[in-house]
Amino acid sequence: MKKLTLKNRFQTNATLLPNDFIDNYMVNANGEFVKVYLFLLRHLDDPCSSLTIPMIADCLNNTENDVLRAFRYWETAGLLRLERDAEDRITGIELQKMTSVKKSGADVMAAPSVPVPEEPAAEEPEAPVAAPAVPSNAVQLDTFRAQKEIKSLLFIAEQYLGKTLTRTDMETITYFYDTLNMSADLIEYLLETCVENGHKSMHYIRKVALSWCDSGIETVSQAKEQSQSYNKNCFTVLNAFGIKNRGPAASELTYIRKWAEDYGFTADMIEEACRRTISATHQPSFEYADTILTRWHENHVRSLKDVTVLDEAFQKEKAAQRIASVRTRTPARNLNNFERRNYDMDSLEEQLLNSN
Repeated sequence: MKKLTLKNRFQTNATLLPNDFIDNYMVNANGEFVKVYLFLLRHLDDPCSSLTIPMIADCLNNTENDVLRAFRYWETAGLLRLERDAEDRITGIELQKMTSVKKSGADVMAAPSVPVPEEPAAEEPEAPVAAPAVPSNAVQLDTFRAQKEIKSLLFIAEQYLGKTLTRTDMETITYFYDTLNMSADLIEYLLETCVENGHKSMHYIRKVALSWCDSGIETVSQAKEQSQSYNKNCFTVLNAFGIKNRGPAASELTYIRKWAEDYGFTADMIEEACRRTISATHQPSFEYADTILTRWHENHVRSLKDVTVLDEAFQKEKAAQRIASVRTRTPARNLNNFERRNYDMDSLEEQLLNSN
């Protein structure tokens, strides 16, 4: 039988990406983290590669901090190990074996080290986290459930926003789920609330999500409670100022949040400040109300009773100043206190006659 001659016309300059990475690692990772990992794979077998952290950041249009965060993420995921010197600076990266869920030989990738010249870190690296063991059945089920929930969230988001999601939109929603650790129910309520208030911008939705995260909101009930408090405060202020048929402007909302969240004032305290503002200026003025509430905050006033005590102290101080001013004023001179002069009328009469 005649022998067959095989010729290769395919491009050999390629990077092999295991299916296991796509199926089990990529779906839960931030897009920027994936870019860093693929970049490392690209330069894995390149004998001319000499990488530095700034070089990686420049090539990927990222910051050095972004690259360092990606390193730490993949180290936690068990796909690489960071080599550090005595001063805890990264000197090398060793890509670890990727263990497939199926544990088949074709799905296992062993990768050599990628040398990285000594480079000072842009920020102090966090303590390394030990790589997790081979995923257990429970972890596999959690991963599958997470993938299913994210797909469901993406579908729900398209329904609420009324459009096909962009890659950035999908990465943002994944960020809510994976990085902010928001539950699927909470993310759905987040989308519902923002859309109902007329905000379909993913940038705005992201700001609300970060605000909830900073406030420690982890459940739908907590989010609803904050939303009710927010609506109550807005209604209280607008009603006290006589503002009808519109919601608060962005600058006005900043003041309301400052009074309610930063200062911790109740609705009745805020309402009293607004009432005093109208009484003094005869028009709505968030700036004037802010001076009142700021003074109360600085004097540790927490209730309307405290306001009464502060008012009484102010009136006493004002009265004392008025009395002191009267006492220090120069007394008016009495006209009756002038010294009278004595005249010799006979002498004056004689002088008058002699003058004639």
